[in-house]
Amino acid sequence: MKKAGMIIDKEYKIGQVDKRIYGSFIEHMGRAVYEGIYEPDHPQADESGFRKDVQSLIKELQVPLIRYPGGNFLSGYNWEDGVGPIKDRPRRLDLAWKTTETNQVGTNEFLSWAKKVNTEVNMAVNLGTRGMDAARNLVEYCNHPSGSYWSDLRRSHGYEAPYGIKTWCLGNEMDGPWQIGHKTAEEYGRLAAETAKVMKWVDPSIELVACGSSNSSMPTFIDWEAKVLEHTYDHVDYISLHTYYGNRDNNLPNYLARSMDLDHFIKSVAATCDYMKAKKRSKKTIHLSLDEWNVWYHSNEADKKVEPWMEAPPILEDIYNFEDALLIGSLLITILQHADRVKIACLAQLVNVIAPIMTEKGGEAWRQPIFYPYMHASVYGRGESLKPIISSPKYDCADFTDVPYVDAAAVYHDEDQTLTVFAVNKSEEPMETDMSLRGFESYRIIEHIVLEHEDIKATNQKNRKNVVPHANGTSFKSEGELKAHFTPLSWNVIRLQK
Repeated sequence: MKKAGMIIDKEYKIGQVDKRIYGSFIEHMGRAVYEGIYEPDHPQADESGFRKDVQSLIKELQVPLIRYPGGNFLSGYNWEDGVGPIKDRPRRLDLAWKTTETNQVGTNEFLSWAKKVNTEVNMAVNLGTRGMDAARNLVEYCNHPSGSYWSDLRRSHGYEAPYGIKTWCLGNEMDGPWQIGHKTAEEYGRLAAETAKVMKWVDPSIELVACGSSNSSMPTFIDWEAKVLEHTYDHVDYISLHTYYGNRDNNLPNYLARSMDLDHFIKSVAATCDYMKAKKRSKKTIHLSLDEWNVWYHSNEADKKVEPWMEAPPILEDIYNFEDALLIGSLLITILQHADRVKIACLAQLVNVIAPIMTEKGGEAWRQPIFYPYMHASVYGRGESLKPIISSPKYDCADFTDVPYVDAAAVYHDEDQTLTVFAVNKSEEPMETDMSLRGFESYRIIEHIVLEHEDIKATNQKNRKNVVPHANGTSFKSEGELKAHFTPLSWNVIRLQK
């Protein structure tokens, strides 16, 4: 049996957890919207056609923010197509995913749905085929009270009150050659800066996210960030990071080590932001928006066989397994370890498309294994992120060296007087972990939740209760000391309260 140690001190503070790090993403692609959140013929559809069973699962996750409407779809989207009488809306070819968009769900429908699931919307503007004019008009349509063309048009559509959308994305993955309207860093930086200015002139209260690199392996990575921030630093509040991981070579130790890649990605972008801060002699700190992250690789081959121009085809429908849930847990821990800089993060996506929630047309909605660590972090990971000092055995693998078997984050909630420890054991052996709790001597364990399975490839596709968490009674505590038994290859949530 392996042994590890951990010190958690109330004074070792990383930063306040912004609840928006538990955000998600819904794009008009595949079955995310149609047959996902919206299915008017479903037995559980509400008066607006949205599935109530899906709404219930999203409420379980307590998702605070949802990025919308894309994604690659965004760069060819005319937002005006999705407002006004539904019967008059055009059917469009979506060049990003080679599908047909019916526009039955648009801005108002989505924003109304978001209220039903108690979430805010992170709205994105098209800087591919459109530009600053369409962007400022959308801000006016959504956020201006009345008395102007676009705000009064919204009111004529039956939506009197402005939405007050706070967070906006300036385009999507504009560094990618696959993107409709792909731009160089100079081209995008200039356009984003001028668009940001007019959007904030319409509504000075909004916050803006500039496009960072589509992933850290892009040939322009970091040079892109520096050039974009050269133009936008004074006008934006965040820069985005996108990253997806897969286990194509079926190498579990290497796969589970990919949280170290995310850690390096975050540090690299933060350092670039701080370089620009110094260069510009600015007092403002640019924060990070990890507004696309997940596991994505299971569906790649199936997606090549999908016929073009279908409505809501089943694309990017990854069926996640237990090892994916372990990596998601480690990635959530990494995000919490950077709570001082990462203020927004969106698990991409929420329903059907690389998602924790899957639906059957006319049938049930169900939870994938990755649903559980995401839910645990969102529900219990609010408060102040603390820095655990971890001493763990380590391993080397194909792409990484000195990988700790134990990954952990700790969140202290002062008001509730709770301490939550999230931990992943990446070892195939049990891990006895001695934890020293400093400043938490009078706290007691109220719960130890474990997600584990003897089959690393187990899914919930046929048996919905195959990979589910359970309570573990093996952690015990003496004054200021906690002994935690982490079972092999497990996600653990230890909750303590004063």
